[in-house]
Amino acid sequence: MTAWMSSAAIEVESRLFRALAVLRVVVLVNAVGLTVYRFDNFVSPAAALVCILVMVGWTAFAVWAYAAPGRRTAVLVGADLAIALGLLLVTPLVKGPGFQASVPGFWVSGALLACAIHYRWIGGLLAGLALAAVDLGLRQEIDQSIYGNAFLLVIGGGVVGYMCESVQRMALERDEAERAAARAEERARLARAVHDGVLQVLALVQRRGGELGGDAAELGRLAGEQERGLRALIRGEQSGRGPAAGLVDLAAALAELETGTVTVSGPATAVEMPARPAEEIVAATRAALDNVRRHVGEDARAWVLLQAFPDHVEVSVRDDGPGISEGRIIEAGAQGRLGISESIRGRIEDLGGKAELITGATGTEWELTVPRTGVNG
Repeated sequence: MTAWMSSAAIEVESRLFRALAVLRVVVLVNAVGLTVYRFDNFVSPAAALVCILVMVGWTAFAVWAYAAPGRRTAVLVGADLAIALGLLLVTPLVKGPGFQASVPGFWVSGALLACAIHYRWIGGLLAGLALAAVDLGLRQEIDQSIYGNAFLLVIGGGVVGYMCESVQRMALERDEAERAAARAEERARLARAVHDGVLQVLALVQRRGGELGGDAAELGRLAGEQERGLRALIRGEQSGRGPAAGLVDLAAALAELETGTVTVSGPATAVEMPARPAEEIVAATRAALDNVRRHVGEDARAWVLLQAFPDHVEVSVRDDGPGISEGRIIEAGAQGRLGISESIRGRIEDLGGKAELITGATGTEWELTVPRTGVNG
């Protein structure tokens, strides 16, 4: 099915044909009124009456026929235009060779607009050219008014056809946007459900298994593999929508830090941040993970958790090591080893945030809080 046969395009076309039905009745009343008013101008009144009956009959039939999408065929549109051209062609026989106004008059606009609606700008332009050519070809004299009317037929058909096409295209784009939004919302809902349930359980099994050892450790390892695979699947499902211009998805950037020993958790949807703050947060997180590997061990487990709020984000980096004594931190600063004070605290404080270190016998945790400047206005 082509785009123009979609439900959205057909609905727009149906509305336009309903409006055209009203116009057909209006121009028919105008044509009948002018015929009655100028009845003495006809060289063949009987032929004029036949023309009026043809216009009345065809108007009634066209209003009915165009109402159903299935009846809008090339045969119907072609017959519509042929009758309009035929009424123009018989005008010299009905009114005489020196006629000023054609028998159908503005009534031919019904066929013109039908071509424009159904076949868009190319149909409107060709119909306008055909009607204008016949009308001008029958004239003995062409004044400015007659030429102007013919010119309007050509231009009007093309312009109306183009506008009809534009309206249909906008309807198609609107429907596609609504479908994409619905798909994204459903993916986000499923991702939240998975994140809040399955992933949390897998992370817990992985952690407890590592603490217990033995068969439980193997179970924890398998749980960790499944958790990482499921997180990757969720991120892949969400990758269809990129962040806005000038922004970075912090959740996706932190996810790249995930390894066999590092688990990264975050919201089910993108967390948009300006590029520089996002880069600094990732760098600070990487520095914290480097400290885990350096001071706890290459095989040490670490967990990164991202939480997004309307005005700020929070990133925590936790390990399961023995913790850091206060004396070691002071000693590192005194010896010029600035990994903690500069790579982590310095980066976060430069962003207007704060970095807190919580340490004890059960491990070390960094809590990084940064405002979401430039995201929410």
